[in-house]
Amino acid sequence: MLIVALTGGIGSGKSTVGEIFANLGALVVDSDQLARDVLVRGSEGFDQVVAEFGDEILKNGDIDRASLGEIVFNDREKLAKLESITHPLIRKAFKNFVDQAPADSIVINQIPLLVESKSNYTFDAVITVSAPIEIRKQRLAIRGLSEAEIDRRIAAQASDSEREAISDFIIQNAGSSDELSSAVEKIWSKLQILNKGK
Repeated sequence: MLIVALTGGIGSGKSTVGEIFANLGALVVDSDQLARDVLVRGSEGFDQVVAEFGDEILKNGDIDRASLGEIVFNDREKLAKLESITHPLIRKAFKNFVDQAPADSIVINQIPLLVESKSNYTFDAVITVSAPIEIRKQRLAIRGLSEAEIDRRIAAQASDSEREAISDFIIQNAGSSDELSSAVEKIWSKLQILNKGK
């Protein structure tokens, strides 16, 4: 089995790349989805986060991610506290996924904040999706984000060069969808070779 990290800044197109890999036969896990899953009502993560941050983060009995985000993104200590609760649970959820996967799988974990989290994962390879800032901003504006929100989110993340520094493969996503598919397919071929050689 090959365990691969797929990362990239907001608006880089990593979700699209993840979908292409899935269509090629990879088992793709989205860490953002795992982060939501570990905070569902009734879960261990839900109980711990509500105990730490109080009922004001609840909306209709569920954790309101926007309210929680406003609290933690303006306070490094509170963000660190939230991460100390959620990161072990996310890693455990990912391990459970891997344990259930066929032995010859190529598992790709989409992790937006791989560099920032300095996570305790061990990956056989790291792929970064990069795109020029202006293109990323255009994509995010189409999604409906304000210019101020776009600037704030990009500033909060690592730079492309920081992500590329820890990567085995880099996908430049500034061209057409055909060019992107071709770049992903080339890396997929290399991953299959790596997996057979393990």
